[in-house]
Amino acid sequence: MAAGPALAVKKNDLVMVIAGKDKGKRGKVLTVIPKINRALVEKLNIVKRHTKPGRASRQGGILERESPIHISNLMLVCSKCDRPVRVGRSRLADGKKVRVCKKCGDVVD
Repeated sequence: MAAGPALAVKKNDLVMVIAGKDKGKRGKVLTVIPKINRALVEKLNIVKRHTKPGRASRQGGILERESPIHISNLMLVCSKCDRPVRVGRSRLADGKKVRVCKKCGDVVD
């Protein structure tokens, strides 16, 4: 199976939600799930899960946890611009591929 296109966000990136119930909020990416083009963002897209008591958790009840957000609804926040930006790709002199901010041209990686 061929690899899909490279995603604009990676783990530990600061992102802003541009669509949905959490629009305008910022958070850190906890995990990226490339197979379904979604990312788990810290303290965003909180959902309630009804859980039964089991071996792992003695107490059941309603737990709040993050749910994955589609990557198209996230934009990377540039550390230099401090605003959501589109991401380009570039090669350095040593041949390494890096992500580049489209607004200021600064290297994101």
